[in-house]
Amino acid sequence: MANRGVDDAANAPFPPADIVIDARGLTCPLPVIRMEAALRRLAPGGDVRIITDDPLAAVDIPHFARIGGHNCRRLVGTGEICVFLVTRGENRPLEKG
Repeated sequence: MANRGVDDAANAPFPPADIVIDARGLTCPLPVIRMEAALRRLAPGGDVRIITDDPLAAVDIPHFARIGGHNCRRLVGTGEICVFLVTRGENRPLEKG
């Protein structure tokens, strides 16, 4: 859910983001699908912050961001929470191989 009221993990002193997705309680592939949908709405250089508690998302989000040509940074979360800042790339996905 983009921009819904969230608590500690969303309000921590993180870099600003154009879109915030609270994907806690969702399992993969839903956090990745929501990330990709949000990135499509942004111009290159726009940021999406994703908050998730799905352990698979800790692997899938950086992976799918990278193959989509985007930059992904993992920010410090609390407990089981993972927080990522994904910056939209220039629409040039990495070549497979």
